[in-house]
Amino acid sequence: MISPYLNQGIAKWGKITEKLISKHPLSVDEIKDVVLESWEEIFRSKIGKKAFRIGKDIFPKPQIMGFLLHELIPLEFSARYPKIWSKEKQAHDKDLVYVPNNTFSIEIKTSSNPNNIFSNRSYAQKVVKGKKNKSGYYLAVNFEKCDDDVCPKPRIVKIRFGWLDHGDWIGQTATSGQQARLSPAVKKFKLFEIYSAK
Repeated sequence: MISPYLNQGIAKWGKITEKLISKHPLSVDEIKDVVLESWEEIFRSKIGKKAFRIGKDIFPKPQIMGFLLHELIPLEFSARYPKIWSKEKQAHDKDLVYVPNNTFSIEIKTSSNPNNIFSNRSYAQKVVKGKKNKSGYYLAVNFEKCDDDVCPKPRIVKIRFGWLDHGDWIGQTATSGQQARLSPAVKKFKLFEIYSAK
């Protein structure tokens, strides 16, 4: 996939991102609404015969909360638009698949960090044939941790949407490092903020 930012300086990234977002079949308002609704559903849900509740009886670690969001967002879009949007089914699929044109499929990243988004180190490495393409549309969601201080109502802190290229991910230099991050310029000009908690 050829980067839409190829040979373009940082000063032009914002305009390019704006155009990419405007071409996307989902509006930023609907994306925001689905993310916030999915978050609410986590706390409305009841588990088991005794109807245990997250935030009241169960206080999941951030990885679990991220996993639930990661699952619920694609499920909500596929329920709204069956046969048009679907969740990941194969190793090469993005997290949210746009069936008519894979270019518009979305990778979802979540984090309990208030501002940063991370990925595993493989995102900063060469793409393996048969695996998902690391370039394309990204939805990034930051949320508060669910602990005694903020539960039962931790918030979605920030939602961002845009386009990232494989080369935007910076892997940890240590051989034991398993994380990849984004530079401040990439976060600012390639991932547009579409929601921020007040």
